[in-house]
Amino acid sequence: MHFKNKMNQDTYSVMPNKNNCSPHVGLFITCLIDLFRPSIAWATIDLLKQAGCKVTVPQTQTCCGQPAYNSGANIQARDLAKKLIDEFKEFDFIVVPSGSCSGMIKQHFLELFKDDVSWLKKATLISRKTYELTEFLIDVLDFKHVHKGPRYCYKVTYHDSCSGLRESNIKDQPRKLLKQIDGLNLIEGKEAETCCGFGGLFCMKYPEISEKIVDLKVDDILSTKTELLLGGDLGCLMNIAGRISRRGERVDVRHVAEYLAGSINKQPI
Repeated sequence: MHFKNKMNQDTYSVMPNKNNCSPHVGLFITCLIDLFRPSIAWATIDLLKQAGCKVTVPQTQTCCGQPAYNSGANIQARDLAKKLIDEFKEFDFIVVPSGSCSGMIKQHFLELFKDDVSWLKKATLISRKTYELTEFLIDVLDFKHVHKGPRYCYKVTYHDSCSGLRESNIKDQPRKLLKQIDGLNLIEGKEAETCCGFGGLFCMKYPEISEKIVDLKVDDILSTKTELLLGGDLGCLMNIAGRISRRGERVDVRHVAEYLAGSINKQPI
């Protein structure tokens, strides 16, 4: 059963933040998280609650339309975009635990509706209040109180996903959050910003090229001699974790939200 079908309530209220105002956040759950790693969604809710947000997860949400858009199926992508815009228009902010899907909403919705004045206006309003999770916590809330609960003191390295890095300039935000954790040793790979070869449909259309790219990424991760790889996009993390496993290597892989929230009981990706 998927994350959205497990929930027995869709709104989580907390005490107001230091400004005596609780921003109302609409949480967008990506397809991959819903289907393969619901623990990321729960960790995201936990972090947003710690930051003083009221969080709502619209129960009728589906896909942001990115796979259709990347395939050139713009009619279908627009239909999904319209649905998302209508579902999330009332929230103060839209937060997404993925640089890829947040980039779709922030950047590519505008392209989808460039010839439709009415929907372009709506897409622009949605774009302006949509943020990837770590981007929201640091750039909007200036969150400096990551829960210091029990967790393993790993040597950690970080993978910067292409969409988050190049579409939303997400680089320092997750690192600022990680540095709040006592005992964490963040070791940067020389190729932290290099593509992992996933690229959504790219890895299915060009598997041989994708495999060579992810092998270079895995080589770089192994060179750091770290115990844990973190990142902000589940697609990238699944791709890298799968290749690490097939090569017979051992590096745990987790979404950054899981680690920040102290969700270390679930098996790594």
